[in-house]
Amino acid sequence: MLPVLAAIPQTVAWSPKVALVMILSNIVAIAIGKATIKIQNAGPALPSPQLFGGFGLPAVLATASFGHILGIGVILGLANIGNL
Repeated sequence: MLPVLAAIPQTVAWSPKVALVMILSNIVAIAIGKATIKIQNAGPALPSPQLFGGFGLPAVLATASFGHILGIGVILGLANIGNL
């Protein structure tokens, strides 16, 4: 069991810096989605489309998912090089 525990990488504790990186990653993902998603208002409409930039539910879920994946990569990368 001990070798398995040794293989688990150290994770970064939450801090305002980590939150800021995640927020910025989601903003970048939304900007990429706004520029690349062909049919942005497809699927079920959201209650306030102006609040979500005209995105439908699938576009919001896609950009938020991509933003979190991007944010995890950036956070782990910055932590690995010692900048976070």
